Amino acid sequence: MKLLSLKVPDALDHRLTHAATCRKSTKSELVREALDAFLAETGGELAGSAFVLAKDLAGCIAGPSDLSVNPAHLKQFGRPPLRKRKSTR
Repeated sequence: MKLLSLKVPDALDHRLTHAATCRKSTKSELVREALDAFLAETGGELAGSAFVLAKDLAGCIAGPSDLSVNPAHLKQFGRPPLRKRKSTR
């Protein structure tokens, strides 16, 4: 088993000590259970990561797989955008 050092505020330590005493368990066991429950709920991945939020969208749009092979899309590549002239009317 690996050792993890953790700093917690005094109020949280008091709550953790009280909960461990009530359960007749150790603080370490209580923290392990809480971490295990948290990681099981989130799947062990960051819930807000771009991949997690958009993975159901990958491959859902039909179209060319790579626009870089179409010369029409490369026509202005690397050049400044074309500016439209203002009408002088």
